[in-house]
Amino acid sequence: MRSLASKNKNVTIRLLRHATLVIEIDGVKFLIDPMLSAKDAMDPVKNAGNDLRIPLVDLPVSSEAMNKIINEVDAIIITHTHRDHWDTVAQKDIPKDKLLFVQPADEETIRKQGFEKISAVNVSTEFKGLQITRTGGQHGSGEIGLRMGTVSGFIISNGKTKIYVAGDTIWCSEVEQAIQKHQPDIIIVNAGEAKFLQGDPITMGVSDIAKVSKAAPKAKIMAVHMDTINHCLLTRSKLRKALDETGLKGILIPQDGELV
Repeated sequence: MRSLASKNKNVTIRLLRHATLVIEIDGVKFLIDPMLSAKDAMDPVKNAGNDLRIPLVDLPVSSEAMNKIINEVDAIIITHTHRDHWDTVAQKDIPKDKLLFVQPADEETIRKQGFEKISAVNVSTEFKGLQITRTGGQHGSGEIGLRMGTVSGFIISNGKTKIYVAGDTIWCSEVEQAIQKHQPDIIIVNAGEAKFLQGDPITMGVSDIAKVSKAAPKAKIMAVHMDTINHCLLTRSKLRKALDETGLKGILIPQDGELV
C-alpha cells in the first residue's frame, strides 16, 4: 500500500483494473466504472491495429471477493457506458436496487437495463455528507471525439479532500476548468492514450498528464486505464519511462489490485 499525503488520511483508493476503482472517503465507499468481464471475454476494439481479445488481463480478485466489494460499496459511479467502463457482466452482477450515480445522457439507457435507483448528476448532489459534482470532458478530438459521445468526470468531496475522477478525456478546456474551479487534492486520469488507426488519441497520454500536473502542481495524480484494452497502446512501463525522461515526478501508476 502506497501512501497519499497526510491530509488525505481518511481516503483510500484501490485500482482493480483499467478504470475500475474502489474509492473510500470518510467511510463511504464507491465503485467506479465497473468492467467485470473475465480475461478475453469480449471482442477486441475494432480498427485498432490488432485483434487481441479484451480484457487483456483478469481482475485481481476472485468472483467471491468481487461480489463482496459490490455488496459493501454504498454506491456506484458510472462516467459513461462504453463497455470498458460498464460491461454486461457488471450489468448482470450488480443488484438492480444498488444506487448508481450517472451522467444525464446515460440515465435512460441504464434505466432500461433494469436498474431502479439512478441519480443523474447534472451539476452536483449530496450523498452521506459528501458532495458529488459532475465535470465535463472530451473523449478525443475532431470527428472521432464527436463519435465517442458524451463523457463525464466526477469530483467527490468531504469539504477537506477533493478527489477528481477525470474519466475518459484528453486534456481540454473542460478538464482545465474543473481543476481551476475545484482545486482537487487527488486527480485520477485515464491514461493509455487509446486510439484507432485513424485520428488522434481519445484518452490521456504523456503530454496530457504533464498538462494536468502543471495545472495542479499541489495535487497527487494517479494514472490508470492501461494494460487492459487492445487500443490503449501506452502501457504502464512506457508511461513510467516517458515520465522519467521528461523529468515529471510524483505521478502514481498503481498496479491492478493495488491500494493507495
